Amino acid sequence: MSTTSQKHRDFVAEPMGDKPVTALSGIGEVLGNKLVEKGFDKAFVVLGQYLLLRKDGELFTEWLKDTSGANTRNATSCAQCLREWCDSFL
Repeated sequence: MSTTSQKHRDFVAEPMGDKPVTALSGIGEVLGNKLVEKGFDKAFVVLGQYLLLRKDGELFTEWLKDTSGANTRNATSCAQCLREWCDSFL
């Protein structure tokens, strides 16, 4: 299993609240700005899309790549982050 970043560990360690989209693992300033432009300004809004896709990591990864131009590594990191957050808090 791949190691996770500190950003990933910080995100999954606590409730999401009103965190910005850039708090998600794999989403930096550039991808974050692209998501904000498309209406995904908060982490919980991206979580909503993940849930609409029935927590399917592969579908979510493809959606994120299509929506923001994320590469596979960043999209997979974000999907893993949301999956682990859901496992802990839903």
